[in-house]
Amino acid sequence: MVNGKKVAVVMPAYNAEKTLEKTYAEIPRDIVDIVILTDDCSRDNTIQKAKELGIEEILVHERNKGYGGNQKTCYNRALELGADIVVMLHPDYQYTPKLIHSMVYVIAEGVYPVVLASRILGKGALKGGMPLIKYVANRCLTLVQNMLLRQKLSEYHTGYRAFSAEVLRNIKYNVDSDDFIFDNEMLAQIFYAGYEIGEITCPTKYFDDASSINLKRSSIYGLGVLRVSAVYRLCKWHLMKSKLF
Repeated sequence: MVNGKKVAVVMPAYNAEKTLEKTYAEIPRDIVDIVILTDDCSRDNTIQKAKELGIEEILVHERNKGYGGNQKTCYNRALELGADIVVMLHPDYQYTPKLIHSMVYVIAEGVYPVVLASRILGKGALKGGMPLIKYVANRCLTLVQNMLLRQKLSEYHTGYRAFSAEVLRNIKYNVDSDDFIFDNEMLAQIFYAGYEIGEITCPTKYFDDASSINLKRSSIYGLGVLRVSAVYRLCKWHLMKSKLF
């Protein structure tokens, strides 16, 4: 716990057998009370590896629900278990668990209710192996999103996030997409509800076993990001209604 607040780390897993042990070993158990892993019908031995490591909560989907659907299961279970702060950490070791302390303390001290670990703050994105086309797409999409949402985040596309339980309870993330656009819908909901989001810099690591999406799905994701941002602005102007907000 931190300041009497229960801390949960949730890991939405899909084919994470090769990287799970390394990721789990760096989770700081001095402040993390419980680790929850949800397996989205992996085709490798992710579940067996999770059991060997002694992860407390292992949830298994009977069918593949997608990246967003996997997160929904994680957050719902964390809230059921009484978590006050929830950190979403990918088990593919692309993001270092060593930042959990910093992210949790920002929320526990009441500085921000949501914290993103940004790969763009600083100069480490390209140095860490982020493909140039992804870097350019990230910067362009973030520019448009900041204009439409009237915010100033360095990026909206990191998968490393921490939330207060209050935020999770007060946004309708369960109506969001089960696909990758879930992440952006969730951030739009957070801003729409009037919450602020803090950022810390995060080193970037790209390697063969790190998860990634192909060009086609990346393009679909990019169009989805633009749609979410446009819907957000139209709803703010009271020109339309959306189930998201």
